[in-house]
Amino acid sequence: MKDRKKRPFFKHYKKIFVNEFKGYNGSRLVKDILAGLTVGAVALPLALAFGAASIESNPALGIAAGLITAIVAGIVTGLLGGGSFQISGPTGAMTVVLGSIVGGQYGVQGMFVATALAGIILLVAGLFRFGKIIQFIPRPVITGFTSGIAIVIALGQLGNFFGVSLVGETTVDKLIYFFTDTLGDINVWAVVFTLVVVAIMFVYPKKWGKIVPSSLVAIILVTVLALVMQNVEGFAVNTIGDIPNSIINSETLDFGAVSVDMVVSLIGPAFTIAALGMIESLLCGICAANMKKEKFDSNVELIAQGLGNMVIPFFGGVPSTAAIARTSVAIKSGGQTRLTGLVQSLFLVLCMFLLPAAIALVPYPALAGVLIVTAIRMNEWKTIKNYFKYKTWDAIVMFLITLVATVCLDLTYAIAIGVVLSLFIMVVKLTKIQIEDSEVDNTKVHAYDPDDANHEKRATVVYLSGALFFANAEEFAKKVRKISDQYDRFIIAMCGVMYVDVSAVSVIEELVADELQKGKGFYFTGCKPSVMAPLKKCGFVDTVGEANFFSSLDKVLLPN
Repeated sequence: MKDRKKRPFFKHYKKIFVNEFKGYNGSRLVKDILAGLTVGAVALPLALAFGAASIESNPALGIAAGLITAIVAGIVTGLLGGGSFQISGPTGAMTVVLGSIVGGQYGVQGMFVATALAGIILLVAGLFRFGKIIQFIPRPVITGFTSGIAIVIALGQLGNFFGVSLVGETTVDKLIYFFTDTLGDINVWAVVFTLVVVAIMFVYPKKWGKIVPSSLVAIILVTVLALVMQNVEGFAVNTIGDIPNSIINSETLDFGAVSVDMVVSLIGPAFTIAALGMIESLLCGICAANMKKEKFDSNVELIAQGLGNMVIPFFGGVPSTAAIARTSVAIKSGGQTRLTGLVQSLFLVLCMFLLPAAIALVPYPALAGVLIVTAIRMNEWKTIKNYFKYKTWDAIVMFLITLVATVCLDLTYAIAIGVVLSLFIMVVKLTKIQIEDSEVDNTKVHAYDPDDANHEKRATVVYLSGALFFANAEEFAKKVRKISDQYDRFIIAMCGVMYVDVSAVSVIEELVADELQKGKGFYFTGCKPSVMAPLKKCGFVDTVGEANFFSSLDKVLLPN
């Protein structure tokens, strides 16, 4: 670890690459190629769907942006990433953020600027080694965040699902508009096509999915069905239409359109994109590293994600993050190294140049179906079920509040609310100190004197566990005073106490002073250095007498 901190990042990259490709041969190359082609087949429909959802005002531009992002991210971020397995590209979660940005004052150019700024933020975060920050976000918060995003994605497809156009800045606004202004304009064919895609993806055998992904099969079948039904009277569904057969989009980052006011106003959205990219990429990396039993460098991953998102706007793409679905496919398909991501990108380039006419025929309801199924599968159903099954109320509260905040508020606020809530719950739990007492044979206690008139009285051990501080010290004092008449000697076992503050020391000192005046005896055992320090500093040890402090409980109890 010491050497790692001193080693420059470019040397660290070199070390990662050398270790990854040690012993690389033709057999491993073939596995990388096959895995890359499989991932490409999965990435193609997702890139189309996520791209269209990202730029709803200009779906054709968005679809091209989705493909371009998958290609560029697969090359730049994939080759520079913190693990051999990360596959990056457009994701469903990011579409939720982009809707408000693209629909705002600066439009698509605002999205490009926000993406570049987010890339800079991620790059800086990686250079300053913020990769471990994911450890400070509780799992229920992440689960609620993910489920909230899934709901927003599904609700965002209401327009394509029912074949109507929705108006509104937020998900709630669009939902209200749907029920108040569009119910009479629903396109039955759009609903049917969406449901067909959903059905195919759910009934599609998992073993077949290892060869050809269900999303790709569903899109192909529905596209063919749309072609067959073109001449049916009353049939009409919107299709993708022509897309640019170029890895540079028809609109890219234009420095001439960038102003200081524009940059300042987009700093907030940029932080949202960066925060979401950080969470998704690091979670993906941690999960994938466990799957592949390999190391994952979170800081290197942040640097790679930063560089990727700084480059993508110059090609006209949308923000990218590591995607757990595509990454897991790469691992399960036998991907050996980061070349898997490169092969995926080359496959998508070929699709863009060789299949533009076929892609143009894909109905939008087909993409809606893919996104709805993706949203359903995004949820961590097993984890959510366990929260409610085992009635872990703190986790349930964090999960539900984060979910609601994600749906109704800005995503950054949702994460902040979830983290603050978790801290509040943690503080509440810390205020609870466990206090138990157990009577012991008085004749077995240190300094027992058979000639003492009070020797027939009993002794007790009071076990403390938790942090002892201003919020709960009185609870301990109240417990001792309640049983004071029953015992003349108290053994306070503090091996479970990790922290004592000055306020608690004052309360204990007052308690002990009162009880000592009544002729009671006190012994303290198992005090850790972090506990002894404030006890000595406040003079409490001198009050009780250092001879009455013991390293462990067995030291104060006499042997049989």
